[in-house]
Amino acid sequence: MFEQLGLIGCGLMGGSFALALKRAGLVRRVVGYSKSPSTTERARQLGVIDVEAPSALLAVSGADIVLVAVPVAASEATFKSIRHMVSPQMLIMDVGSTKSDVVEAAQRGLREQVGSFVPAHPIAGKELAGVDNADADLYTGKQVILTPTKQTLVAQLRKAMEVWAAIGCQVVQMPPESHDAAFAAVSHLPHMLAFALMNSVRSQSRGTEYLGLAGPGFRDFTRIAASEPKVWRDILLANRTELLTQSQLFRDQLQAFEAAMQGNDPQALEDLITQASTARTNWRMTQLR
Repeated sequence: MFEQLGLIGCGLMGGSFALALKRAGLVRRVVGYSKSPSTTERARQLGVIDVEAPSALLAVSGADIVLVAVPVAASEATFKSIRHMVSPQMLIMDVGSTKSDVVEAAQRGLREQVGSFVPAHPIAGKELAGVDNADADLYTGKQVILTPTKQTLVAQLRKAMEVWAAIGCQVVQMPPESHDAAFAAVSHLPHMLAFALMNSVRSQSRGTEYLGLAGPGFRDFTRIAASEPKVWRDILLANRTELLTQSQLFRDQLQAFEAAMQGNDPQALEDLITQASTARTNWRMTQLR
């Protein structure tokens, strides 16, 4: 049981974490801060937090667990703002979709207190952001990736593993660099492709007409294009080195499809589709086991 959660960022991710901890009986009190006072007030009205804090520093004051749920670009400034309240006994985590940059931000921002920080990326979310969509079940049955460094205190890592498991997550550990390489391939590139496809269709003279004819396949492929622009701007830039590598690999595969069509080569085209179809089918079966 934690005495107090200091919640910095009372939106979907932070709010859902607070609700999950409350439901599981893991925290006595939640003190929250958001850059927008109206968000903090709404979080209190909804019972997500118990007390509104006027600053990130005061949200951390008296806390034994802290969740930083801010855009990745704001991580360093947030860590700097709370450094003087951080103790070796405190557990600090984030929920950012990139990890190497957040680790570096924590090292600069928290300095000698960085051992209290356990970088975390819960693989969960919704199309609709904001505290009004916070959900105690958001993390249930989901993976959370922890990316501890050599500076991470063993006791804090153990606490982090326990708290995520207690709210229903499957906990996985990997180095920050491995995390960013993996998620460039399976998350960040798909988002970029969805954004690009929507822009490609929309920019055509008959784009509106084409969109009116689109069916479930287009809907499913482009669902993530409705993601929050500023959040994904920061993610794509933060992981741009790995993402550009994945983008080039995708271009290579796209060119292979184009070459098969330009050469009117049905066997080559079928082989490429078969490879993708088989890989997707096997992946789905693995995930369901």
